[in-house]
Order: sequence, then C-alpha cells, then structure tokens
Amino acid sequence: MTTYLSFQLYGVLASWGEQATGESRHSANHPSRSAILGLIAASLGIKRTEKQALKTLSDSLFVGFKTLHNGFLLKDFHTAQKAVIDKKSKHFYTRHDEMRAIKLTTVLSRRDYRQDAYSLVAIWLNEESVYSLEDLQQSLKQPKFQLYLGRKSCPLSLPLHPQITQKKSFKKALDDYQTAKLNENKVLSDYLNEPVSHYFWEKNKNSGLEEYSYRVPRYDQPTDRKYWQFSAREEYVLLTGGENNVS
Repeated sequence: MTTYLSFQLYGVLASWGEQATGESRHSANHPSRSAILGLIAASLGIKRTEKQALKTLSDSLFVGFKTLHNGFLLKDFHTAQKAVIDKKSKHFYTRHDEMRAIKLTTVLSRRDYRQDAYSLVAIWLNEESVYSLEDLQQSLKQPKFQLYLGRKSCPLSLPLHPQITQKKSFKKALDDYQTAKLNENKVLSDYLNEPVSHYFWEKNKNSGLEEYSYRVPRYDQPTDRKYWQFSAREEYVLLTGGENNVS
C-alpha cells in the first residue's frame, strides 16, 4: 500500500504546455508534470527565482493523471507590440517604458487552450522528500499564491479538493477519488459516468500499475525556469473504454 495525495483539476480554460518553437504554443490534452509542479510550488509560496527550492520539490514527488474529459480545443491568435532590441537599447523596467521606445515591432502568437477539461491528479513522494503529503494537502487548501491551470489566464473553476488515501496503485486512488460539487453540475456529472478514462504516469516502484498501452517521451521535466528549459521523461499511458470522444 502506498499513500497518495489526489486532487481535481477543472477549468473553463486550461493549457498544458508542449514543446514550442516560433509563434505557436500548443497544449496537450492532459496535464503536464511541469504544470503540477508549478501549481504546488505556488501553493507553497515558492517563487520562480528560487531555483534550488523548485528543484527540491521536483525531486521529491511523482505524478499520475486520470483524464475524464480532455476538453475542446480552442485556438487563439494574439498580436502584441514590443520594442526592437539592439545593442544600443536600454533595459526596459516596465511595459510602459518599452512602449515609449522609438522603434516598435509586432509579435504574432498562436496559442492553444482546452475548454471545459476535467482531470484528476495523484502525487506520491520518494523516500528522500523533505515534504509530507499532509503539508502539501494543506498548502493546496490554503495556497500562498494564485493557482492556475498552465497559464495565468486559466484560473481554477472548482476547488482542488485534495484527499489523502492509502491504495495499491495511483490508479486505484484516482478511481476511488471522492468528487466534490460535481453532481450539482449536469455537464460535469456526465463526465464522471463516461466509460472513457485515460491514465498517464511516471513509473516507479510506488506507482503500483504494471499494465500500460504504450509509453512515450514527454518534455515536461523543468530544468531551468528562468530560461524555460525542459528535459524529457518517460510517460506511461493506459487507454481504457475505447477511443476518446474529443480532440
């Protein structure tokens, strides 16, 4: 038996970052490890500049996901002005200073979001963790900083409702998760009754699940927050109940 901390993720909008180059910023159809680490770090009050604290948190835990509804894909097109940067350009301390620059250019950006996505998350700790699941549970109930689903423009639409349980696998912990306030919403309650649910996790001795459909590298292990650098990890996938009904 392993102790797991499980919680729900639901938002009108969510964005689970993928590898990005150029103007396009894609979103996966299920949460990323980096997004969960960011959410937990924010709840604990760890700032983005605290590199060692972020690494300690990342080294302390493992994650698994269950998707009940991937959400509907939304593509958004952005234009934004920015100063032309050259060797003679001064440092801009504020957006107001940048907009007063002599030379401006337009930046184009296409960004993907998932609408109405609903997932469950399980985390479990390694033996060297400096945190306890009780500490993390309390921080998710009373976060130090604002929490969001991948991007600042994607706030939570329901409380996380974190729960600690002892189960044989992270899958069992998520299958037995006691949902909160979903039966009051017809759309969300329908998600709970759908036969399709997919599982994604990083395998180790305490994940408790040996069966899987396939495995794939996923570039969502943060290595340097300042420069937005990520490394690959191996993600295991279990597909149940047939094909998913959304893109």
